[in-house]
Amino acid sequence: MIDSVAGERSVLLRACAKVAVPAADATLLAFGENAVFALPGAGLVVRVARGAHMAERARREIAVACWLAEQDFPAVRPAPGIDPQPVSVDGRPVTFWELLSPAEREPDVVDLARLLKKLHALPTPPFALPARAPLALVETWLDSADAAVGLEDRRYLLARRDALEAACRELTPALEPGLIHGDALLRNVGVHGGRALLLDWETAAHDLREYDLVLTPMAAARYGLPDGAQRRFAKKYGFDVTEWPGYRVLRDTRELAATAWVAQHVPGNPAAEEEFHHRVRTLRTDDPDARWHAF
Repeated sequence: MIDSVAGERSVLLRACAKVAVPAADATLLAFGENAVFALPGAGLVVRVARGAHMAERARREIAVACWLAEQDFPAVRPAPGIDPQPVSVDGRPVTFWELLSPAEREPDVVDLARLLKKLHALPTPPFALPARAPLALVETWLDSADAAVGLEDRRYLLARRDALEAACRELTPALEPGLIHGDALLRNVGVHGGRALLLDWETAAHDLREYDLVLTPMAAARYGLPDGAQRRFAKKYGFDVTEWPGYRVLRDTRELAATAWVAQHVPGNPAAEEEFHHRVRTLRTDDPDARWHAF
């Protein structure tokens, strides 16, 4: 069987050698924007970015996570004793994190709402954060799919990106802008050691709080959540983003990003190619209720 992350494993081994961390027991946990490996013997998780273009995001993720630790915010912590981070291998950033204890239960939307309410109440970090820019990598993701993205679909998706970026600039927020997680999906919550933690901070930004809130109703529509999940999420947070006039613009923005994101998985993966084209069809036909398959 071909190792689909052979290149990432090579980067992992070289990064671990740089910081004297044993990596013989490395096990792949996930492969998305990063290849995520567990190192049980060292008690670490290692995230290997797909390319050098992720370097600034990795630096920001470490800075935010260290600051959150100072605030005693319930989040995953960078690995102690490895400094500076990220470690660079051929320009690709590699970050090291504490390995969490086994999950105690599946997270719930109420866990996510509680964490976001607490996050949004924190003071402003003592360093600058960029705006969210969720569509910044759309063209990069489409390029990575090679010929699987036809010219007409490419033109359509890039024109949609341009229109949505312009629409986002015209939004009037209902909430005070500030620190956001940037990718506040339920999959980025884990329940470990008796409490829910917010994970994956590479898209942390200073922007509309509504960016963090729009993903739960989007997930309810596209991926299916238990009945009443969106209502429970809104009640716990204290604000229902679906009643905000800018909701559809932000949801369309995140759905375009989620569609283009799948494109990077297409080479050699027929299921990813099928899902990508399915998502494009639902965008073209303006079908907000069509189910997507989580990827």
